Amino acid sequence: MPAAPKPLTARERARIEFTRDIKEAARRQLAEHGPDGLSLRGVARDIGLVSASALYRYFPGRDALLTALITDSYQSLGDAADAAAEALRDRSTAARWIGVCHAVRDWAVAHPHEYALIYGSPVPGYAAPEDTTGPGTRLPLLIGALFTEAATAGAYRPGDAPAAPEDARAALEPLLSRLPGETPADLVVAGLSAWTYLCGAVSFEVFGHRSAIVTDPRAYFDHEIRRIGTLLGIIPPPTP
Repeated sequence: MPAAPKPLTARERARIEFTRDIKEAARRQLAEHGPDGLSLRGVARDIGLVSASALYRYFPGRDALLTALITDSYQSLGDAADAAAEALRDRSTAARWIGVCHAVRDWAVAHPHEYALIYGSPVPGYAAPEDTTGPGTRLPLLIGALFTEAATAGAYRPGDAPAAPEDARAALEPLLSRLPGETPADLVVAGLSAWTYLCGAVSFEVFGHRSAIVTDPRAYFDHEIRRIGTLLGIIPPPTP
């Protein structure tokens, strides 16, 4: 049996708790001022510190704190999507697609400022480091895996769509190089399109672009993702 994890020291527990307090204060700043208004000085005031100097032992600057918040948001969204897929592991790929889409929407509606941080406008002057790549690709890779599962099971039935031309395939080389060599480019395009359409639909709702024309967002979203899933081939077309 593996050895039991070593208990945390009081200092380690205090550091974890204080780091959590810093992040919570930063999220409140995001909600009130957006990412442009995030500062260590403002976070220090929020948690009752006279000076921001104590925070630099935890985050060396605003960008480091912003990276931590972005990573946490990607991980939280990824956890919600993974949990939805796992809860439906004995159901069809179509059902899992629908479940994952609703989980993404539910998370975004419940965490609009965190969603805006990862799928909204880029923060001026901030360049996300490679540390965010892994967490940031969890959702698209999960969606891609669903399309691959559907294809393996013979349940992937795309409509009459043009095959990916050579220049589009070349544009996908950074992604295709990370996948097994036998993965069809058209399947990758379908999965990438599904992620794009899903986040586009969620963004339109979270950012209020359809509030004046859609009176029941959840009902419309459910139809929308079923329609998108059918067009892209992960949901079987309706029987005539």
